[in-house]
Amino acid sequence: MVNNDTTIKEFTTRVRQLILKHKELKQENQELYSMVDDRDKEIASLKQQLEDAKKRNDALLTAKMLNIADNDIEETKKKVSKMIRTVNKCITILSEK
Repeated sequence: MVNNDTTIKEFTTRVRQLILKHKELKQENQELYSMVDDRDKEIASLKQQLEDAKKRNDALLTAKMLNIADNDIEETKKKVSKMIRTVNKCITILSEK
């Protein structure tokens, strides 16, 4: 009988230890899930920031291309005006002769 009592006490002790270990692991698991959720939120936020930055970059590139195109148009207008003046001078010189 004494052997059975010690076996039961030992078994009870082991079960209590397992229950405590289970509670500890459950708490740790909850903390890890919470950390994963926080990381997921952070990743989603960073992805959104990246997407916004890409859109701003595209807008800036488009604006820069338009600016370059505007400068090219102005340059072209200046060149055409200069060519017209040169042609007019040539016509004037030829008319005088």
